[in-house]
Amino acid sequence: MRGLKGKRVVVTGGASGIGLATVSRFLDEDSRVLVLDRDPHGCRQLSLKFPSLVDAIVVDVADAREVADADGVPGALLTRGPYTPRGYYRAPEQNARAFTPDGWYASGDVVRRRPDGNLVVEGRDKDMINRGGEKISAEEVENLLYRMPGIAQVAAVAAPDAGLGERICVFVVPAPGAQLTLDAIRDGMAAAGVAKFKWPERLEVVAELPVTKVGKLDKKALRDTLARTPEGV
Repeated sequence: MRGLKGKRVVVTGGASGIGLATVSRFLDEDSRVLVLDRDPHGCRQLSLKFPSLVDAIVVDVADAREVADADGVPGALLTRGPYTPRGYYRAPEQNARAFTPDGWYASGDVVRRRPDGNLVVEGRDKDMINRGGEKISAEEVENLLYRMPGIAQVAAVAAPDAGLGERICVFVVPAPGAQLTLDAIRDGMAAAGVAKFKWPERLEVVAELPVTKVGKLDKKALRDTLARTPEGV
């Protein structure tokens, strides 16, 4: 660790609280530390300890307008700095999605700015549920449900809705012997003090969740299932 003295930029990560607390002891005051970590509730956090070389702004997922720092609402993270590439080689369509005309890189992460200036990663922009204008992180809903008994696996996705645009649907693999109902899940949300617009409005109990060829959860398959069966599986 003594070799960190004089370093201008350090990127670190690890168990909650360890990376930043440990590395900061061995740095000069004008160094910058970027920490990607998890808080005790399992949420990924992007923490800026010292003034960063990287500029970061949070914009509305729907219309790309910058979200005021004081709002504390989820938005898409855009970054720009000396490390930022100018674009992908011979990939104009990808560049149009990933970069703004003035050089901001769209990370794909959805974040919420805390009062202390840290950014809490809520999920991915393609994984947000837009319920009547309310932006809901599917990952947040999943983390809340994993704290409830009787749930082995869960995936929250957007279910099409004629009135609101989208509603929250959760696909749940129950633990052995567990009997799950939508009312029980909503009661658990209420007991935890979760805002009502984040409560699931549709439950699909399944034996297993689909995965891609590389073993990742296949939410596209779940969304396709909902598109084919709007009234239930």
